Amino acid sequence: MKGFLILCLAFIMSCTATPSQKSSEMQKNAEILISESQGGGDEANFTIIRNEQELQKAIKGNSRVVDLGKEAVYPQFPKDKKVVLYNLGMFNSGDHKITHIKNISVKDNVLYVEVPQYQSGGMEIQVMSNPWFIFTVPSDYQFTSVELKYSK
Repeated sequence: MKGFLILCLAFIMSCTATPSQKSSEMQKNAEILISESQGGGDEANFTIIRNEQELQKAIKGNSRVVDLGKEAVYPQFPKDKKVVLYNLGMFNSGDHKITHIKNISVKDNVLYVEVPQYQSGGMEIQVMSNPWFIFTVPSDYQFTSVELKYSK
């Protein structure tokens, strides 16, 4: 019995001493570079951005912000990841801006992007919006389509 307790204690200690692999997995996860609630396309679609110039062009083309003469600051193009522009499509009301990516995965050439579920606050002003966001994924991910998965 005493040996069993020592074995259980040793097992528990080895589990707590093992570094979590989740932190390395989180480094492989997606990162949002920019997200806006207006300026995207009418249909949900995606584009892979290949370089710094395409990134700046995508931001300028989708952004409805008026340039008042000061130089815009753009996110740096990551060298070790793929950059994806995703248009969410058209919505009648509410704020559908993506602010957080929970998880990403690829299955059958589909990139699944898990984002927080949109919660409506009740009565809202009816305004058309075309949200979009630019995010990164690991460079070894191979996919031909992107699908958002909403979760709580």
